Amino acid sequence: MSKALDGVRVLDMTHVQSGPSATQILAWLGADVVKLEAPSGDITRRQLRDLPDADSLYFTMLNSNKRSITLNTKSEEGKRIFLDLVRRSDVLVENFAPGALDRMGFTWEVLRGANPRLVYASIKGFGPGAYADFKAYEVIAQAMGGSMSTTGFDSGPPLATGAQIGDSGTGMHTVAGILAALYQRTSTGRGQRVEVAMQDAVLNLCRVKLRDQQRLAHGALKEYPNSEFGDEVPRSGNASGGGQPGWAVRTAPGGPNDYVYVIIQPQGWAHLAELAGRPELAEDPEWATPEARLDKLDKAFGIIEEWSARLPKWEVLGKLTERGIPCGPILSTKEIIEDPTLRANGIVTDVEHPERGGYTTVGLPIRLSDSAADVARSPLLGEHNADVYGAELGLSDEEIAHLASNGVI
Repeated sequence: MSKALDGVRVLDMTHVQSGPSATQILAWLGADVVKLEAPSGDITRRQLRDLPDADSLYFTMLNSNKRSITLNTKSEEGKRIFLDLVRRSDVLVENFAPGALDRMGFTWEVLRGANPRLVYASIKGFGPGAYADFKAYEVIAQAMGGSMSTTGFDSGPPLATGAQIGDSGTGMHTVAGILAALYQRTSTGRGQRVEVAMQDAVLNLCRVKLRDQQRLAHGALKEYPNSEFGDEVPRSGNASGGGQPGWAVRTAPGGPNDYVYVIIQPQGWAHLAELAGRPELAEDPEWATPEARLDKLDKAFGIIEEWSARLPKWEVLGKLTERGIPCGPILSTKEIIEDPTLRANGIVTDVEHPERGGYTTVGLPIRLSDSAADVARSPLLGEHNADVYGAELGLSDEEIAHLASNGVI
């Protein structure tokens, strides 16, 4: 079966997470992603290792379906080869520090001159201006994009999310930009720059909090559980922050993830009251309507939890779903990795690796009816040097050996 991005060549100069998460999506969609690494390799090959002398899970889980070549782009021979690779590529993706490629002599003008059809995508921590030269990490992007100030409980400190919205969230935005640029190229014949900042991507994912910041000008946010409001959106614990109130209620036996998240829809309140052994609350004017419950949502969820805390998580889930109540169990990472439904759907899958043996990874979260994704292992460092430099660039075995002995590849 053909793939959606068959025929698209991506030159992947990214490292760590934000860039590799983007290029991995492109690889799953069928692009030929050639990961260009320094001869020492992407730093994440060695970071957080659980097995000695094997690529780390950090690397393998972000670099599936790619080919790996090594190249010292600071050497004169390396620069010449790099431009040859650019000429053969549709997309170049990098997430170096601001200006790094420019200082190597590879400005947008130089790259566009070598290949006018090139889509050149850059991921940076911040956009132009006062923050441009700040060093960016996942949680710094969360801190400066509006996530941390609105995550946590009102009485506690700001918290980072477990979801990597700064790194992988930016990667997803970058994929959208690259695909848009490739599509526009079909009509213009020209490539273009694609620039995505981590702070901007996090902010885009936090837009509802900016919505609520503006709503504060007209009074308290009634769907929030907070008792007091200042002039900033507060941290609101597990509240949904949307039109329908939600909360995580405890279940038996009371472990760290023995919770079910429950949404109270207007039509669901009578069922919840019945389950909780308080059917009279469905008719009580102090409880019967969403407006009546707004100032005592903590008590409403407390009533539900008095019932749920006596039952196992999956039994609670079953009773709620039988009645059409929106809910979901809090799944631990262990439960997710063992979940038969997620495995059947291919979003959790096992891959064989020549150094590691088998490992579990996350598959493509996008399903295309005519382009099924196959999740393959990550490449070994420089595994495809001979293929790319020999078969594709036309270098002889002697020339490749010369480049290797001189530290160019």
